[in-house]
Amino acid sequence: MDRKRPNIIAVIPARGGSKGIPRKNMRLMGGKPLIAYAIENALSSELVDDVVVSSDSEEILAYAAQFEGVTGLPRDTELALDAVTLDPVIYDAVMRREEEAGVSFDVVVTLQPTSPLLTRETLDQALAMFVDSDLDSCISVVNAPHLSWKEDGKGGVVPAYEQRLNRQQLPPNYLETGAFLIANRASVTPTTRLGKTVGVFEVPERESTDIDSISDWIVCESELSRKKIVFRVDGHRELGLGHIYRALTLGYELVGHDIVYLCDKRHREGVERLKDSFMNVVELDGEDALFAWLEQNAPDVFVNDLLDTEVDYVRRVKRYAKRFVSFEDLGPGARAADAVVNALYENGVPYSNTYAGMEYVCLRDEFLGTRCAPFRADVQNVLVTFGGTDPLDLTARIYALAQRVNADGLAYSFDFIIGPGYGGATLASMPEKGITVSTDVSRVSDHMRNADIAFCSQGRTTYELASMGVPAIVIAQNERELLHSFAQMDNGFINLGLGSRVSDEDILSTFEWLVKARTVRKEMRDLMLRNDLASGAHRVRQIILGDAL
Repeated sequence: MDRKRPNIIAVIPARGGSKGIPRKNMRLMGGKPLIAYAIENALSSELVDDVVVSSDSEEILAYAAQFEGVTGLPRDTELALDAVTLDPVIYDAVMRREEEAGVSFDVVVTLQPTSPLLTRETLDQALAMFVDSDLDSCISVVNAPHLSWKEDGKGGVVPAYEQRLNRQQLPPNYLETGAFLIANRASVTPTTRLGKTVGVFEVPERESTDIDSISDWIVCESELSRKKIVFRVDGHRELGLGHIYRALTLGYELVGHDIVYLCDKRHREGVERLKDSFMNVVELDGEDALFAWLEQNAPDVFVNDLLDTEVDYVRRVKRYAKRFVSFEDLGPGARAADAVVNALYENGVPYSNTYAGMEYVCLRDEFLGTRCAPFRADVQNVLVTFGGTDPLDLTARIYALAQRVNADGLAYSFDFIIGPGYGGATLASMPEKGITVSTDVSRVSDHMRNADIAFCSQGRTTYELASMGVPAIVIAQNERELLHSFAQMDNGFINLGLGSRVSDEDILSTFEWLVKARTVRKEMRDLMLRNDLASGAHRVRQIILGDAL
């Protein structure tokens, strides 16, 4: 036989005074008074029948009166003293409401206004569990197992555990969150709300904060401002992996927000790199799957890192996402985006929503914590890195030239870095020719710091080399790379143009000249290091979030 649905009252106790945080219950949290979260949870609950706010504050009672379905009960002065516990306050509110409404309640839930992160879904789950149980009372808790110690009564301390284990292996250690306490009506008295059988309901850790200090307040404000941000990004041989690395960099910069990466399942290089970084990756099978995901999840921000867009695509995404930010977008859809970031294309489409130039480059964090390369008058080490895929196989061309350079002896050490998507010639280290080949290295910055000259393509690597102060000879992979305006002499680069048009002899003669041009290399290094490239990721973070720069 089904149980009769109980009559449930939610009591929200809210004093006007607070020594730790003055006027705490009425201070704005995320744009509304703190007490609003408890009131809204109670009113939206599928199980709560009556909502009461008990307070000694006229301001709080007046605010609560704005909500239809909320009864404000002025609290007697003696029940608002610091030393008074909540038990007599809740008992007083229930008794008065029963008398006033002519009803009897079966279940009483105390909802603290100091738990703004508690969700209505969690509250209803707890109430449903309580109603279906034989418990007299139920307390909200968070499981926080830790190795702890206690006083031994002799002036010392002893372990409060039997065996030292990792946190995941420790037995449950339930801490009250203060979010709610549920009790059957008979257990609510002037001195207690705990009956004979007491249970706990474990709330998610995110919802467990009870505001008792300024630091608690800061934590809650941070959580309430948390946004769901999705990156639509791919990495593969034709596109390269630069987009993936930038998306990772920004994911780290946006710590505290809910970050999801949406990737085409066919492009395994990018998917695996994100997964290797322990990121939340959703693999998509076509555009229909993308829009089905967006419809179900409705992100706050959609970041498009797939180059050019069409207007229809941008507008369709914005049906589900509040904000659309695009990278390196030279397509017609750029004008429909909320913001476009073109660090590489300083002379791109001049829409008013575009942020162009080197100040928006997103250096990986490894370059922000590494000292720049020292200048050496004589060239010893040459770095060769043409990105994650190197579609023109420029690596193989420099590899052959390196053998020519060192044919009569080890004039220089050549350090080749081959990316994870490289599909060119099979290359191996040749110590007798001064050649070292490394595949998919974890810290490129260490190789750059050891270099006196570098060969690279005309993409994001140029910014990394500039941040390290390594003079570079640049060769573009395609026509689009030629539009990247940063890699020029005024920023410390010798640009040879498109790789398919430059001869091996031109590359070799440029290298041999630069090796001897000591003053030129020093000037190139100085030009590189004059640029402020360290703040770009933070600026882009603000653009993504819609914060004013």
